[in-house]
Amino acid sequence: MRRQGMVCVVFAVVVALVGCSSPSGGGGGGGPLPVNYNITAAAPYLLQPNTPPAGANGSCRPTAAHPRPVILVHGTVATMGENWAVLSPLLKNNGYCVFAFNYGGTWLSTLTFGNVQGLDGSISAANELRAFVDHVLWATGATKVDIVGHSQGGMLPNYYVKFLGGASKVHSIVGLAPVNHGTTLSGLVTLGQDVSRVFPPLMPFINLFLGLGVPAFVDLQVGSAFMNQLASLPDTVPGINYTVIATQYDQVVTPYQSSFLTGPNVDNITLQSVCNLDYAEHVAIVFDHIALRLVLNALDPSTAVTPVCSPVYAFIGG
Repeated sequence: MRRQGMVCVVFAVVVALVGCSSPSGGGGGGGPLPVNYNITAAAPYLLQPNTPPAGANGSCRPTAAHPRPVILVHGTVATMGENWAVLSPLLKNNGYCVFAFNYGGTWLSTLTFGNVQGLDGSISAANELRAFVDHVLWATGATKVDIVGHSQGGMLPNYYVKFLGGASKVHSIVGLAPVNHGTTLSGLVTLGQDVSRVFPPLMPFINLFLGLGVPAFVDLQVGSAFMNQLASLPDTVPGINYTVIATQYDQVVTPYQSSFLTGPNVDNITLQSVCNLDYAEHVAIVFDHIALRLVLNALDPSTAVTPVCSPVYAFIGG
């Protein structure tokens, strides 16, 4: 789960200030793509939901230095452009083949002219990921991919490799605030479940209503049928490298430790253990220079660099 009402207001202000400029191109020529560690980087994509983020989905062949294409998986109530407006050009500038896609559209997505994605059930979304991985492997000639996901998009690769045959096609999974074990949504889910012990129809009614347009909101709740299925197998699959980057200020995936995985080849990182000036929450983590430096480090440990500890602001990034 991603944005809340406050973030929508922030985005509206950003659009008013920045205007409807077109996103940068795919980065096929010229110098490095601009990288703006700020939520304003997402503004050009708000009215262009089907436009890939700068640097993604161009004609690209993996190199010896970076032999695996990187697939970016956005979060709930998001699109590929706004979610990856910073990481995509950053990866491109560092020599990666980058691919992104929208998934999980429902009738609500149609009503919003495509500006709200990631709403459909998580199993359906994971199957869309499976199809996109196959497309990228075919297009690039690579044998494996690396996947970076945010929120729901950080969890879907885990379902894909555990239940949809993706283990042989994935080398690394990097999750930014992933919903790996479900969320209480700052206690709202737990409250609903507690009240339902007194008024049994309440939570089923709420989930029935949510399921009409946003099935993902049901699947991502702690204790949901989907989360129980995901937990029926070990957190990790042998042979895959996992990195989880979480923030203690996460207000959407709660408790934030539910993002972490248990198993071999797992690196669980809390941003504030890297820099105590980092106040990024669930939204700002994808505009956070510290978090995105950790993504680069996870994708290529041989070139890892210690992130510079400087302020990162909630709902803004930095």
